[in-house]
Order: sequence, then structure tokens, then C-alpha cells
Amino acid sequence: MKLLSLLIEILIVLGVIIKNIEAEKHSKKQKERNVTTQLYQRMLEVHQSPCALLHDTQVSVNELKQFLSHILERRKLIKVIYQRENALGKKKIQRKLRIKRIQNKDISKRNTNHLRKQAKQNFTDEGDQLFQMGIKILQQSKSQKQKAQAYVFFAKAADMGNMKAMEKMADALLFGNFGMQNITAAIQLYESLAKEGSYKAQNALGFLSSYGIGMEYNQAKALIYYTFGSAGGSMMSQMILGYRYLSGINVLQNCEVALNHYKKVADYIADKLEKSEGIPVEKVRLTERPENLSSNSEILDWDIYQYYKFLAERGDVQIQVSLGQLHLIGRKGLDQDYYKALYYFLKAAKAGSANAMAFIGKMYLEGNAAAPQNNATAFKYFSMAASKGNAIGLHGLGLLYFYGKGVPVNYAEALKYFQRAAEKGWPNAQFQLGFMYYSGSGVWKDYKLAFKYFYLASQSGQPLAIYYLAEMYATGTGVLRSCRTAVELYKGVCELGHWAERFLTAYFAYKDGDIDSSLVQYALLAEMGYEVAQSNSAFILESKKAKILEKEKMYPMALLLWNRAAIQGNAFARVKIGDYHYYGYGTKKDYQTAATHYSIAVDKYHSAQAMFNLAYMYEHGLGIAKDIHLARRLYDMAAQTSPDAHIPVFFALMKLETMHLLRDILFFNQFTMRWKWMKLDNTLGPYWDLFVIGLIVAVLVFLLRNRYG
Repeated sequence: MKLLSLLIEILIVLGVIIKNIEAEKHSKKQKERNVTTQLYQRMLEVHQSPCALLHDTQVSVNELKQFLSHILERRKLIKVIYQRENALGKKKIQRKLRIKRIQNKDISKRNTNHLRKQAKQNFTDEGDQLFQMGIKILQQSKSQKQKAQAYVFFAKAADMGNMKAMEKMADALLFGNFGMQNITAAIQLYESLAKEGSYKAQNALGFLSSYGIGMEYNQAKALIYYTFGSAGGSMMSQMILGYRYLSGINVLQNCEVALNHYKKVADYIADKLEKSEGIPVEKVRLTERPENLSSNSEILDWDIYQYYKFLAERGDVQIQVSLGQLHLIGRKGLDQDYYKALYYFLKAAKAGSANAMAFIGKMYLEGNAAAPQNNATAFKYFSMAASKGNAIGLHGLGLLYFYGKGVPVNYAEALKYFQRAAEKGWPNAQFQLGFMYYSGSGVWKDYKLAFKYFYLASQSGQPLAIYYLAEMYATGTGVLRSCRTAVELYKGVCELGHWAERFLTAYFAYKDGDIDSSLVQYALLAEMGYEVAQSNSAFILESKKAKILEKEKMYPMALLLWNRAAIQGNAFARVKIGDYHYYGYGTKKDYQTAATHYSIAVDKYHSAQAMFNLAYMYEHGLGIAKDIHLARRLYDMAAQTSPDAHIPVFFALMKLETMHLLRDILFFNQFTMRWKWMKLDNTLGPYWDLFVIGLIVAVLVFLLRNRYG
């Protein structure tokens, strides 16, 4: 027990000792804290007044050390905290910067895009301006130098990406405008434009594929190009497809589809014709004799023009009116010049020409640079002409009353003037009468009378009359519906489009010796269904002067074009097809087919050349049964049909009669001489008949000399 109580006492003492020690430690720490707080406060005061520390003697070195150690620990802690906060801050800042960068990038991108768009717009606007300047120069220019300047603007606009300018440049490269022909470059440009949706480029690529010019000859591809071109709005593609469906060229013949295509183009042309008379179309046939080309009636030769000018200045009223008309609409190869037209009309009007007065009235009614639109002046001149019974003047007064120009609308007066002018045979007045009855303008609708007047006007080539006739046949209005007739009439209207201007440029290119340029232009027109262009293209191809097609392709292509021209009623083309089969040009020799084509030309067109050729075939039994009597008859018909055939027929008949006589003599002793007759071709050659003709001519000349010597 004593031991246990002793242990308890010891533990109590130890507990008291431990508590005392802990109390001392606690009090010591408290003192240190107080000193530190005091030092911190003093240091703050010192910090606020740095000089105070130097004079403070109460702060011992130990206290200072204690404070510095405390500050260092605190700084370490603050540094760690700061580093952590700094790391977090940096991340936040980086995030903010990233967001700002993205925003800045978006803003920058937007600004860049805006600037690009603005620059592109400025570029586009500049290109458009250059293109319009080129068009203006082209329309107003008369000389080739000035027109060439327009293409400088087109080239600059094309370089700026202007699609219309690029199309113009591609056309210039294809057709050789101003000597710029480069078909390879044209194709590259067309292909680039086609990708951008240019319907003109689609049409051009179709044309080149159709002929194999600079591209692979591929009719299927050509048809695809034309289809896309027509869908895009190309009138030329519409017209080509119309002709193909009408004639069954690489498609199934379908009149209704052809009608649909041709009507779209005809509507477009008719709308243009209602605003103006349209462009004249001079179609020169290259198949004319070379000596006639330079003085072709379709083109006015420069020397003849100068002579006409001389006569006009001398007071020839008829020539004055003629020159005025030519300059008014730009015909016979002359430029349209309103000032010259008005000049000649005024001279003729002063001399009392009713036609000149009427044309002056027409100029003031329509308005132009030389004669600004003026209804009162138009009425004055129309009245002057009408008082002399002039049909053009009467028609002009009718127009003024019909449309109410300068006078109140008066259909009764208009009808009266139109009837008087129509009785004198003026086709425009006949058309106006037809239109009044067709539309019921001031009169009861009467489709029979409308048809009558449209038909009369169409016989003189009045284009709008032809258009309305086509409309009547297409819809069966006032006449039995006929798809074929409607298509043929629509086709005639379509051929008055602005593209017909290429007939002149193609002719002048041919005349200047630029055969390739001429061929490309004629070939495009031929593709559109122009018969004259088909025969002209074939004529150039068979001359083998063109370089844009391989020589072995020229005869087959020429035969194809002659065939298309023959189907459209060209007698010369029909004879040509016979020649190609006779000689084996572009096809195998086939006398029977040749004789068939010659027979068609004889029966349908009364061609003297076909008569002569067919007579020769009957004489020799080539492809048909030999018939001397029929040959003789055809020779005589050829001489009667054409004066040019007299001399060839004379020699042919002389040869025929001589051979007939020789044959009779040789056949008299048939057992000894027959075999010699049969071998004449082998002994004297295939042209022995020409040798005999030459011998006969020599004998005749000898006899005539002896007789009159």
C-alpha cells in the first residue's frame, strides 16, 4: 500500500512539474509574439519614415533579427501564394488573350473579307466600265481601226475577270476579228467560261465539236453542249437545235420539238423587229463566178458608190433617195449613217421627191441622232408625201393615228390610210391591216382577212407578217394547223437575227484572203441552218485552202454540207452531190447514186448542168441503161435551158453523132471490126472521146479556112 501511495504522489508531482514547464513555455511564446507585434508595428512606422530606424535605439539587434526572420518566412509564404495566384492568373490571362485573339482574328478576317469584297467590287465595276466603253466604241465606230480599239478595252476588262469581255475576246480569237484568230486559245477560254456557266461558251464548244475544229469531232458531245447552251438562254443554240430536229440531224426528226425551239427565237426576233426594222442580210454566194464576186449585186463596190455619190451631187433624185435608204439602215456593205441619209433625203425632197419626204417623216417618227423624235415634223413630211399619193407617206399617217403620236388615236383614220397604202402594194401597210384584223384593233376580229393581208405582205418579205403567219399556222388560228409550215416560217424570221451580220464579215474575210476566218464564220451560220452559208462553207472546203481542218476531212465535210444545202432547195448543191458520187470525192464512186441526184436536179430545178451530166451518163451507160436517143434529147434541153451550155452541147452532140456514125460503119463488118471497137478504151485510153472531139474541131477549122481563104 505504501508503495502504491508513493507512486501516486510521484505522478502528482510529475504532473505539477509538467504543467509548470508548459506554462512557462506558453508564457515565453506569448512574450515573443508581443515583441514581434511591437517590432512589426515599429517597422511599419519605420517603413513610413525610413530615417526613423537609424535614430531608434530601442530596437535591439536580436529584435531586428527576429523580425527579419519573420519577414523572410512571411515573404516565402507570400511568394508561394503569389506564385500560385500568378499561375492561376496567367492561365486566366492566357484564356482571355486567346479569346481576344480569336475575336481579333474574326474581326481581322471580317475586315479582310470586307476589303477583299470591296476591292473585288471595285475591280468588277472597273471591268464593267471598260466593257461598256468597248461596246460603245464598237457601236459608234465606222473604221476598222476604231473597232480594233474596242477590243483593247475588252482585253483589259477580260483581264479583270469580266465574263462578257472574255466572251468577246474568245469570239475574236475564234472568228479571227482583226487578224486575231487563235483557235487553241479560243477553246481554252471557252472551256474556262463554260465552267462558269457561260451559255455562249457552251454554244461555241458545241459548234467546234460538231465540225471537229480544234477539238475531237463528236456529234453527241456537240448535242450536249447545245442543250446546255439553250437551257442557259442561247438563242443560237435554240436555233441550231430547231434546225437539227427539223432535219433529223443526229436526233430523231421531230417537228413539234423543232417548232418549240424556233418559236422561242422567233418571239425574241419579233420583239426586236417591232422596235425597228431589223438588220438587212446580204448573203453573197461564193459559188458565183469569181469575176462576178467583186461586183456582186449584194455588195456595193466602192468605185460604184463613188460614182453614185457623184450622180447624187449632180442632182439625180433617184440616186439621192437610193443612197439615203442605203445609209438609213446600212445596206449593201455601207455603214449606217443617219446624217448622210438625212442629207440625201433633204436634197431629194427639195427637188419634189415624195419618197424622200416620206423617209424624212419616218426618220423623225422613229428618232435618231440626225433627226430627233418629233411627231409634228413627222406628220408634216408624211402629209406632204401623202398629198402626192405616196404609199410610204400614207402608211406613215396611218401609224400616227393608230398609235396616237402627235394626234388623237383614231383607228378609223388609221384603217383608211393603211388601206390606201396597201392598195398601192406597200407591204408594211398590208401588215398593219392584217394586224388590225388579227388583234381586233378598231375593227371586228377577222382571221381570214388577217391571213390575207399577212400573206400579201409576206410575199414581199415583210418579217413581222411572216411571224404572224407562223403564229396562225402553229396554233391553227384562221387556218388549218400545219407544224411544218409554221416551222419553215419561224425559221425565216429567226434568220433575220443579229447573227446574220456574219455574212458580211465572212464575205470580206474571204475576199481579203483570210480563208480560215471566213470558213469558221460561214460554218457557224451553216450549223444554224442558213442554206447560203452551207453552200459557201462546202465551196471553201472543197477548194482545200483552209488550214483549220485536215485535208482528208474536207471532202467528207463538204459533201455533208452540200447535202444539207440540197435538202433546202439549192439546185447547184444537188448537182454537186452527183459530182461527188460520180468522181468519188469524200465517198465511194457510185454512178447510180450520181445519176439519181442529177435526175432530181433535172426534174425539180431544170438544171442545165444536171441535164448535160445525165445526158453523158445515158450516152455511155454509166450507172443507168445506155440510151443514145435520151442522151441526145437531154443535150438539146441543156442548150435550151442555158445559153452557156450551147458550146459544150454542140461539141458533145458532134462527138455523139460521129461516134454513132463510126459505130454503124464498124458494126457493118461486125465479124472483123467489132472486137476493135470494144477495145478502143484499151488502145486509145479512157479519154479517147476527147481526142476525137479535138480531131473534129481541127478538121472543121481546116475546112473553114480553105472555104474563106
